[in-house]
Amino acid sequence: MQTSDDTALGLDARPLRIERAALHDKIVERLHDLITEGGLEPGERINERELAERLAVSRTPLREALRVLAAEKLVTISPNYGTFVTRMTRQEIRDTFELMSALERFSGELASLRITVEELAAVREAHEAMLGHWQRHDLPAYYHANQRIHDLINRAARNDALRQTYLSLNRRLHPLRLSSNRSEAKWRKAVEEHRDMLRALEARDGPALGALMERHLLEKRDAVLADWTDE
Repeated sequence: MQTSDDTALGLDARPLRIERAALHDKIVERLHDLITEGGLEPGERINERELAERLAVSRTPLREALRVLAAEKLVTISPNYGTFVTRMTRQEIRDTFELMSALERFSGELASLRITVEELAAVREAHEAMLGHWQRHDLPAYYHANQRIHDLINRAARNDALRQTYLSLNRRLHPLRLSSNRSEAKWRKAVEEHRDMLRALEARDGPALGALMERHLLEKRDAVLADWTDE
Protein backbone atom coordinates (compact mmCIF):
# COMPACT_ATOMS: atom_id res chain seq x y z
CA MET A 1 0.00 0.00 0.00
CA GLN A 2 1.32 3.43 -0.93
CA THR A 3 1.94 5.80 2.02
CA SER A 4 1.98 9.59 2.17
CA ASP A 5 5.77 9.38 2.54
CA ASP A 6 5.93 7.42 -0.71
CA THR A 7 3.92 10.12 -2.45
CA ALA A 8 6.14 12.85 -1.06
CA LEU A 9 9.21 11.03 -2.38
CA GLY A 10 7.65 10.62 -5.82
CA LEU A 11 7.35 6.84 -5.53
CA ASP A 12 4.02 6.53 -7.39
CA ALA A 13 4.21 3.16 -9.16
CA ARG A 14 2.05 4.21 -12.12
CA PRO A 15 4.71 6.18 -14.05
CA LEU A 16 7.06 3.19 -13.75
CA ARG A 17 4.47 0.89 -15.34
CA ILE A 18 3.89 3.37 -18.15
CA GLU A 19 7.63 3.67 -18.67
CA ARG A 20 8.03 -0.11 -18.82
CA ALA A 21 5.13 -0.41 -21.27
CA ALA A 22 6.70 2.28 -23.44
CA LEU A 23 10.01 0.38 -23.44
CA HIS A 24 8.22 -2.83 -24.39
CA ASP A 25 6.43 -1.14 -27.28
CA LYS A 26 9.65 0.47 -28.50
CA ILE A 27 11.48 -2.86 -28.53
CA VAL A 28 8.63 -4.52 -30.44
CA GLU A 29 8.61 -1.63 -32.91
CA ARG A 30 12.38 -1.80 -33.38
CA LEU A 31 12.24 -5.56 -33.98
CA HIS A 32 9.48 -5.02 -36.54
CA ASP A 33 11.73 -2.50 -38.32
CA LEU A 34 14.75 -4.81 -38.25
CA ILE A 35 12.76 -7.64 -39.82
CA THR A 36 11.01 -5.39 -42.35
CA GLU A 37 14.19 -3.62 -43.47
CA GLY A 38 16.38 -6.73 -43.58
CA GLY A 39 18.39 -6.14 -40.43
CA LEU A 40 17.19 -9.59 -39.41
CA GLU A 41 16.89 -11.95 -42.38
CA PRO A 42 14.30 -14.71 -42.89
CA GLY A 43 15.61 -17.93 -41.37
CA GLU A 44 18.27 -16.13 -39.30
CA ARG A 45 18.90 -17.46 -35.79
CA ILE A 46 18.55 -14.68 -33.22
CA ASN A 47 21.36 -14.38 -30.69
CA GLU A 48 19.59 -12.79 -27.71
CA ARG A 49 22.77 -11.48 -26.09
CA GLU A 50 24.00 -9.78 -29.26
CA LEU A 51 20.58 -8.41 -30.11
CA ALA A 52 20.09 -7.05 -26.58
CA GLU A 53 23.44 -5.25 -26.86
CA ARG A 54 22.49 -3.95 -30.28
CA LEU A 55 19.23 -2.48 -28.94
CA ALA A 56 20.83 -1.37 -25.64
CA VAL A 57 18.25 -3.24 -23.54
CA SER A 58 18.36 -6.13 -21.10
CA ARG A 59 17.43 -9.64 -22.19
CA THR A 60 14.22 -9.83 -20.12
CA PRO A 61 12.24 -7.16 -22.03
CA LEU A 62 13.79 -8.42 -25.25
CA ARG A 63 12.42 -11.92 -24.58
CA GLU A 64 8.99 -10.45 -23.82
CA ALA A 65 9.07 -8.59 -27.15
CA LEU A 66 10.16 -11.73 -28.99
CA ARG A 67 7.14 -13.56 -27.58
CA VAL A 68 4.92 -10.86 -29.10
CA LEU A 69 6.59 -11.39 -32.48
CA ALA A 70 6.18 -15.14 -32.09
CA ALA A 71 2.43 -14.64 -31.61
CA GLU A 72 2.46 -12.59 -34.83
CA LYS A 73 4.36 -15.45 -36.54
CA LEU A 74 7.28 -13.15 -37.33
CA VAL A 75 9.69 -15.27 -35.28
CA THR A 76 9.67 -18.93 -34.30
CA ILE A 77 10.75 -19.89 -30.78
CA SER A 78 11.93 -23.46 -30.28
CA PRO A 79 12.93 -24.72 -26.80
CA ASN A 80 15.57 -26.94 -28.38
CA TYR A 81 16.91 -24.84 -31.25
CA GLY A 82 16.46 -21.20 -30.21
CA THR A 83 14.66 -18.30 -31.85
CA PHE A 84 14.60 -17.75 -35.60
CA VAL A 85 13.15 -15.14 -37.92
CA THR A 86 10.27 -16.96 -39.60
CA ARG A 87 10.78 -17.75 -43.27
CA MET A 88 7.54 -18.22 -45.17
CA THR A 89 7.16 -20.90 -47.84
CA ARG A 90 6.11 -20.07 -51.40
CA GLN A 91 2.65 -21.43 -50.67
CA GLU A 92 2.32 -19.33 -47.52
CA ILE A 93 3.37 -16.24 -49.45
CA ARG A 94 0.89 -16.98 -52.21
CA ASP A 95 -1.97 -17.64 -49.79
CA THR A 96 -1.25 -14.65 -47.55
CA PHE A 97 -0.93 -12.12 -50.38
CA GLU A 98 -4.10 -13.51 -51.93
CA LEU A 99 -6.06 -12.97 -48.73
CA MET A 100 -4.43 -9.58 -48.13
CA SER A 101 -5.41 -8.43 -51.61
CA ALA A 102 -9.05 -9.16 -50.78
CA LEU A 103 -8.77 -7.24 -47.49
CA GLU A 104 -7.21 -4.29 -49.31
CA ARG A 105 -10.00 -4.34 -51.88
CA PHE A 106 -12.67 -4.34 -49.18
CA SER A 107 -10.86 -1.53 -47.32
CA GLY A 108 -10.86 0.59 -50.46
CA GLU A 109 -14.51 -0.03 -51.20
CA LEU A 110 -15.64 0.85 -47.68
CA ALA A 111 -13.27 3.80 -47.29
CA SER A 112 -14.61 5.37 -50.48
CA LEU A 113 -18.03 5.46 -48.83
CA ARG A 114 -16.97 6.46 -45.32
CA ILE A 115 -13.81 8.58 -45.45
CA THR A 116 -14.03 12.08 -44.00
CA VAL A 117 -12.57 15.26 -45.47
CA GLU A 118 -9.92 15.29 -42.73
CA GLU A 119 -8.97 11.66 -43.34
CA LEU A 120 -8.69 12.27 -47.07
CA ALA A 121 -6.38 15.21 -46.37
CA ALA A 122 -4.19 12.90 -44.25
CA VAL A 123 -3.99 10.40 -47.13
CA ARG A 124 -2.93 13.20 -49.51
CA GLU A 125 -0.27 14.34 -47.02
CA ALA A 126 1.11 10.81 -46.68
CA HIS A 127 1.08 10.44 -50.47
CA GLU A 128 3.14 13.63 -50.90
CA ALA A 129 5.60 12.44 -48.26
CA MET A 130 5.87 9.09 -50.03
CA LEU A 131 6.66 10.82 -53.34
CA GLY A 132 9.40 12.85 -51.67
CA HIS A 133 11.04 9.72 -50.25
CA TRP A 134 10.79 8.04 -53.66
CA GLN A 135 12.49 10.98 -55.37
CA ARG A 136 15.30 10.77 -52.79
CA HIS A 137 15.52 6.99 -53.24
CA ASP A 138 14.98 6.46 -49.51
CA LEU A 139 13.28 3.06 -49.62
CA PRO A 140 12.71 2.51 -45.85
CA ALA A 141 11.18 6.00 -45.43
CA TYR A 142 9.17 5.51 -48.62
CA TYR A 143 7.84 2.23 -47.32
CA HIS A 144 6.72 3.72 -44.00
CA ALA A 145 4.83 6.50 -45.82
CA ASN A 146 3.40 3.92 -48.22
CA GLN A 147 2.12 1.80 -45.38
CA ARG A 148 0.65 4.86 -43.68
CA ILE A 149 -1.49 5.40 -46.80
CA HIS A 150 -2.77 1.83 -46.72
CA ASP A 151 -3.32 2.06 -42.97
CA LEU A 152 -5.29 5.31 -43.25
CA ILE A 153 -7.51 3.80 -45.93
CA ASN A 154 -8.09 0.73 -43.77
CA ARG A 155 -8.97 2.92 -40.77
CA ALA A 156 -11.37 4.97 -42.88
CA ALA A 157 -13.25 1.77 -43.73
CA ARG A 158 -14.53 1.81 -40.12
CA ASN A 159 -14.90 -1.93 -39.74
CA ASP A 160 -13.32 -3.29 -36.55
CA ALA A 161 -13.30 -6.94 -37.65
CA LEU A 162 -11.61 -5.98 -40.92
CA ARG A 163 -9.14 -3.80 -39.01
CA GLN A 164 -7.98 -6.54 -36.67
CA THR A 165 -7.58 -9.13 -39.42
CA TYR A 166 -5.77 -6.61 -41.61
CA LEU A 167 -3.25 -5.66 -38.91
CA SER A 168 -2.48 -9.26 -37.97
CA LEU A 169 -1.93 -10.37 -41.54
CA ASN A 170 -0.08 -7.30 -42.73
CA ARG A 171 2.66 -7.66 -40.11
CA ARG A 172 3.73 -10.93 -41.74
CA LEU A 173 3.94 -9.29 -45.16
CA HIS A 174 5.85 -6.11 -44.27
CA PRO A 175 9.32 -7.44 -45.18
CA LEU A 176 8.04 -8.87 -48.47
CA ARG A 177 6.06 -5.77 -49.41
CA LEU A 178 9.17 -3.62 -48.96
CA SER A 179 11.43 -6.01 -50.88
CA SER A 180 9.04 -6.02 -53.86
CA ASN A 181 10.10 -2.41 -54.59
CA ARG A 182 13.85 -3.05 -54.78
CA SER A 183 13.63 -3.09 -58.58
CA GLU A 184 13.62 0.48 -59.94
CA ALA A 185 10.98 -0.33 -62.58
CA LYS A 186 8.70 -2.05 -60.06
CA TRP A 187 9.15 0.80 -57.61
CA ARG A 188 8.16 3.39 -60.23
CA LYS A 189 5.13 1.31 -61.19
CA ALA A 190 4.06 1.10 -57.54
CA VAL A 191 4.23 4.91 -57.29
CA GLU A 192 2.08 5.29 -60.41
CA GLU A 193 -0.45 2.83 -58.97
CA HIS A 194 -0.63 4.87 -55.77
CA ARG A 195 -1.40 7.99 -57.81
CA ASP A 196 -4.29 6.12 -59.44
CA MET A 197 -5.50 4.97 -56.02
CA LEU A 198 -5.54 8.53 -54.68
CA ARG A 199 -7.53 9.73 -57.68
CA ALA A 200 -10.09 6.96 -57.20
CA LEU A 201 -10.36 7.72 -53.48
CA GLU A 202 -10.83 11.44 -54.17
CA ALA A 203 -13.59 10.54 -56.62
CA ARG A 204 -15.05 8.17 -54.01
CA ASP A 205 -15.09 5.47 -56.66
CA GLY A 206 -15.13 2.35 -54.46
CA PRO A 207 -15.14 -0.29 -57.21
CA ALA A 208 -12.21 1.38 -58.98
CA LEU A 209 -10.18 1.86 -55.79
CA GLY A 210 -10.90 -1.68 -54.62
CA ALA A 211 -9.79 -3.16 -57.92
CA LEU A 212 -6.61 -1.06 -57.95
CA MET A 213 -5.66 -2.07 -54.42
CA GLU A 214 -6.34 -5.74 -55.08
CA ARG A 215 -4.23 -5.76 -58.24
CA HIS A 216 -1.50 -3.79 -56.46
CA LEU A 217 -1.13 -6.56 -53.85
CA LEU A 218 -1.28 -9.40 -56.36
CA GLU A 219 1.49 -7.77 -58.40
CA LYS A 220 3.60 -7.53 -55.25
CA ARG A 221 2.94 -11.24 -54.66
CA ASP A 222 4.17 -12.05 -58.15
CA ALA A 223 7.27 -9.86 -57.72
CA VAL A 224 8.17 -11.59 -54.45
CA LEU A 225 7.58 -15.11 -55.78
CA ALA A 226 9.71 -14.43 -58.86
CA ASP A 227 12.79 -14.24 -56.61
CA TRP A 228 11.74 -16.65 -53.82
CA THR A 229 12.94 -20.18 -53.28
CA ASP A 230 11.97 -22.52 -50.46
CA GLU A 231 14.96 -23.73 -48.45
